[in-house]
Amino acid sequence: MPEPTLTIIKGVSFISNKKLWYDRPARKWLEALPIGNGRLGGMVFGGIQEERVQLNEDSIYYGGPKDRNNPDAIKYLSKVRQLIREGKLFEAEQLAVVSMAGIPRYLNAYQPLGDLFLRFLCHRDIVDEYSRELDLEKGIVRVRYKVNDSIFIREYFSSAVDQIMIIRLECNRPNILSLNINFMRRPFDPGSKAIDNRIIVEGQSGEDGVKFCFIADVLLEDGDIYCIGDALHIEDASNVTILLSANTNFYHNDPRSVCEEQIKRAKEKGYERLKISHIEDYQNLFNRVTFELEDKNPSLSLYPTDERLNQIKEGNEDLSFIPLYFDYGRYLLISSSRPGSCPINLQGIWNDSFTPPWESAFTTNINLEMNYWPVEVCNLSECHEPLFELIKRMDMCGRKTAKVMYGCRGAVAHHNTNIWGDTAPVGKGPYIWPMGFAWLCLHLWEHYKFSLDTDFLLNTAYPLMKDAVLFFLDYLVEDENGYLITGLSQSPENSYRLPNGETGSICRSPSMDSQILKELFSAYISASEILQVDLNLQLEVKKVIKKLPPLKIGSIGQLLEWDREYEELEPGHRHMSHLFALYPGNQISPKKTPELANACKITLERRLAYGGGSTGWSRAWMINLWARLEDGERAYNSLLELFRNFTAPNLFNLHPPGVFQIDGNLGAIAGIAEMLIQSHEEEIQILPVLPKSWVNGYIKGLRARGGFEVDIFWNNNKPVKVVIYSKKGGMCKIRIGSVIKEIETKPEDICEISI
Repeated sequence: MPEPTLTIIKGVSFISNKKLWYDRPARKWLEALPIGNGRLGGMVFGGIQEERVQLNEDSIYYGGPKDRNNPDAIKYLSKVRQLIREGKLFEAEQLAVVSMAGIPRYLNAYQPLGDLFLRFLCHRDIVDEYSRELDLEKGIVRVRYKVNDSIFIREYFSSAVDQIMIIRLECNRPNILSLNINFMRRPFDPGSKAIDNRIIVEGQSGEDGVKFCFIADVLLEDGDIYCIGDALHIEDASNVTILLSANTNFYHNDPRSVCEEQIKRAKEKGYERLKISHIEDYQNLFNRVTFELEDKNPSLSLYPTDERLNQIKEGNEDLSFIPLYFDYGRYLLISSSRPGSCPINLQGIWNDSFTPPWESAFTTNINLEMNYWPVEVCNLSECHEPLFELIKRMDMCGRKTAKVMYGCRGAVAHHNTNIWGDTAPVGKGPYIWPMGFAWLCLHLWEHYKFSLDTDFLLNTAYPLMKDAVLFFLDYLVEDENGYLITGLSQSPENSYRLPNGETGSICRSPSMDSQILKELFSAYISASEILQVDLNLQLEVKKVIKKLPPLKIGSIGQLLEWDREYEELEPGHRHMSHLFALYPGNQISPKKTPELANACKITLERRLAYGGGSTGWSRAWMINLWARLEDGERAYNSLLELFRNFTAPNLFNLHPPGVFQIDGNLGAIAGIAEMLIQSHEEEIQILPVLPKSWVNGYIKGLRARGGFEVDIFWNNNKPVKVVIYSKKGGMCKIRIGSVIKEIETKPEDICEISI
């Protein structure tokens, strides 16, 4: 059992244990513990006689890039729009299904690298004192157990510095370790070769697919090693260091040569230096934020993590579990998104299936965006970079889609993409939702708002945002009321019924479209003003934004999801797309738009009354929505519901019926941050919606828009000290309750506010 750490601040004791730990090996994948360096990931089972480490490399996709743009789309676009306008929804959808769907209709799947097996020949007696843990402070998984008087310790980590995964086996007695090591990729195994005391695998993921190479090498101080069949056989070693390298032709022309070089450098460096450099690199990111809550009944913190989760599911409160979950989410983000890697897909980088749910795609109608909601506020700005690189690739593809399918300038993307930046519609049905690229471009603006990096704005964000804007300047059409609408879209994955009884999903003007466009156009106008570029285009966008449809309130006070009040086929739908303007957008707030905020509240209550929040990511979104509505208790209850109903033993977030999706983990920690700090309304609001049971606590290192970092300490549910670190200088406006303070800062100023 890991030893907890005691910290005392102003007489309040905080017991911290930044480890997930278990008293038995994983019996299934959702009990295994993840490691990753952004690109190379593993799931550690911790088996005794046989260890399995399931491996992923983030660019191994079946098949390669394709031009899926439907050439008939432009011919039938106006006809589909006309049919929708005439209320002929069935005809419109049937025409869209054939004329506008991507060809082929689905993207290819993200696939596992394979499995590494360690079969121990020295564990034939009874095992005692077993523990398996993930050390969040060091980014290392450990397994420890005792056989007679021999103590065995294993460590596993994936180094971003050296681009190598390392497994270290140790025993307190010399010359005890004997084992076999082999690799499998069932059922698509190209065959591994054990040559020169190494395992080498080279293969390709489908015809025209990604080519990959995997090498496993071993460092020994004593004992013997030799090859038997496809395995490495080790005898009588005191310790064993296994080095794993994997690369693909997505990143490199010659993956094998890169693997060889990485292994060579790692062997020269040695285990201790590999471990030290990994910890230093990881802690540079992880240690930026510290979060603790006082738990006056800390006994549950001594339980194994899965037992703690079961106690929460039974209704017991475990306050120290919340910072642990928050830290675990940051660990997952650091481990699955690093500069130079691909961005986080639906499963992060951890996937054990060759046919994963939803192809482990980048789903851009909520899930990919949610993955990156916490990245800026949680002070992990570098981890945003893989998403920005994907947006650049999408821009290249999206220009072609815009031209070929719609006859428009700029760039467009639909509701799914892949590592090559595919932008054509995805799915067998009429899934025509042209808002994916626009929404993603708002992440570029958010990065600027937090960092105030004008070089990034000029060279990266602005050109991409401009392409998103140009598309909609051409795509929008005027309706009978003079508003500019998309004319063909949908409210993501939801359906409605017309008065004539016809049902469907495609529509003229879903509320979410105009909300995203208002955010995009506003951001573009601000960016062009800051950079003083494209004045004529800026003036055009200022005219267009005034003609977007306004938000509408329905007959029971709810915010309307479509341009008029249709019957909802699924009132408890998992998506809450028409609440985009509340979160992650900033168009609705209780202070500035109380009537619309109340409509959002009624909408959320109605969703819940009909069974909404029925997936992990949907619950995570609710945490953020309730936080923006300044309802801390409902935000906290949504967090608890996520723990109780949508969390696996290894704390992975679950989508029914038990499928891992990382978006819920990352959306939830964004929600925790949103309860403690908000900065979307040109002020930094301190503890805006602190739950009543979070009586005493502190959080250090959160970021706020405007280039600020913030530490917050509170006692008896009230802030007692706030420290502001100004990175860029300028006016800092702080709201604490009803009190507003304005502080003029210079770059690198530190301002302490005692309350």
